[in-house]
Amino acid sequence: MSDGFQKTGLSGGSKLLEPVEAERAEKISREIRYRLIRLSHDAKSAHLAGALSCVDLLVALYWHVLKIDPANPKASDRDRLVFSKGHAVSALYAVLARRGFFSEESLARYNQPCAGLPEQPCPGLTPGVEWATGSLGHGLGVGLGIARASEIQKNPHATVVIMSDGECQEGSVWEAAMLAPKLKTGPLTVLVDFNGWQATGRSREIMQLEPLAEKWSAFGWEACEIDGHSIPDIVAALEAPRDGRPRAIIAHTIKGKGASFIEDDNNWHYRSPTAPEVEVAAKELQISQ
Repeated sequence: MSDGFQKTGLSGGSKLLEPVEAERAEKISREIRYRLIRLSHDAKSAHLAGALSCVDLLVALYWHVLKIDPANPKASDRDRLVFSKGHAVSALYAVLARRGFFSEESLARYNQPCAGLPEQPCPGLTPGVEWATGSLGHGLGVGLGIARASEIQKNPHATVVIMSDGECQEGSVWEAAMLAPKLKTGPLTVLVDFNGWQATGRSREIMQLEPLAEKWSAFGWEACEIDGHSIPDIVAALEAPRDGRPRAIIAHTIKGKGASFIEDDNNWHYRSPTAPEVEVAAKELQISQ
């Protein structure tokens, strides 16, 4: 296993990270954030800021929580991640490459024609990508179907859906949210990357999202709020004992996390960085080039 980590699986038993593990995880997050900034520059691609906000969620999952095998990405008993905020898929690609699903050198093909790493995810092209997403509002319904199928097939595994906060404005999200507790479907978890922005403005100013955790709770979910950039807190929330209900974790994050000139600036929903900006980011992220 790369980077010296021990995966735990979504076992329902709480696990706190040792300080050395947390330090390693933070280092991996910084290195992945720099890789994303370079990818956006090289590929002239958008959606960098939204990718940067969810890096710590992915690092917590792929190094400490999910039961996965990069050498066997289609193992029937693997945990499933539905990356519903598909516009930020560069973050998922960088994590999958770092975990060994495919070579890190392959990331140079990101957003290139017919290269297998499109700007919106597509299953069958990239090892580790479970579903085609990016049309927001569908990921939770898909995740619920996957979790239900695991029960019908008596093939227990965990299902995690990463969503954006703006995505929570879609009606299809709340249809699935109402159905999940009724079905009493096994370990289904939603992680909401609540970075406070969507394409045209601050999400709370466009629709009445808050109190978001209470909304999920009212729909029959176990719900909590966490610091979405604290990997120990993310792991603890994912691994906390379950009470049989689906779990919604509202992870408060910063859009553009890791580079001061990108953080909380919604222009970076569309922009890609210049070469000098990549150099500034490298210094801020403590990356030796």
